Amino acid sequence: MLKSILKLIVLIVKVVIIPFPWFLKRRLLSVFFGYKIHPTAKIGLSFFYPEKLEMEANAYVGHFNVAINLNLILMREKSCITRSNWITGYPLGDDRYFADKLERKPVLICGKDSAITKNHMVDCTDTVTIGDYTSIAGYGTQILTHSTSIKTNRQDCAPIFIGSNCFVGTRSILLPGTSLPAQCVLGAGSVLTKSFTESFCLYAGSPAVFMKNMDRTYAFFHRTSRG
Repeated sequence: MLKSILKLIVLIVKVVIIPFPWFLKRRLLSVFFGYKIHPTAKIGLSFFYPEKLEMEANAYVGHFNVAINLNLILMREKSCITRSNWITGYPLGDDRYFADKLERKPVLICGKDSAITKNHMVDCTDTVTIGDYTSIAGYGTQILTHSTSIKTNRQDCAPIFIGSNCFVGTRSILLPGTSLPAQCVLGAGSVLTKSFTESFCLYAGSPAVFMKNMDRTYAFFHRTSRG
């Protein structure tokens, strides 16, 4: 009973401080939740409460995002999560599911100057890594680290890795255990079902396959800021 009351109090505090002025809100997040937030970083009107949060210089979270049930969100310098994204996971310590996944880490890592734009869903039951200068672009992409194994009839999960200077097109789906190499494009509406290894490529389709080599001189593949 006491535990439930404490949880309710914490939830109320989390909701109440969302509209506070940033200078005050940042202080409260640091003191009461132990978050490490650089003075130039900022969180808008969002329910953004992983267990641990680290935001480097000029990292930014916009309005109407939800981030819950993660053990850690790490946002490198100038990374951003813009608006209306749903970011969730399955926390460690609850053994009803994934008890056999001893290496599982419910973590989101956003590389330097990376961007998660609008209305995306990121499932961090296991680790999602987004490389430097990479954009999860457009709307409606799903990054899914967990699913039901047809073979074992159990919940299963695996990390997802997206390399640096990648462009993930609108309404793409990335499935557990997949990876996209650095300097690649995942075409709009694609379903990534495997790990590719060759950079400077366009992968697209359902399931995504190699489509063509990209021109290595394209500026996006060598950018050092979002511009």
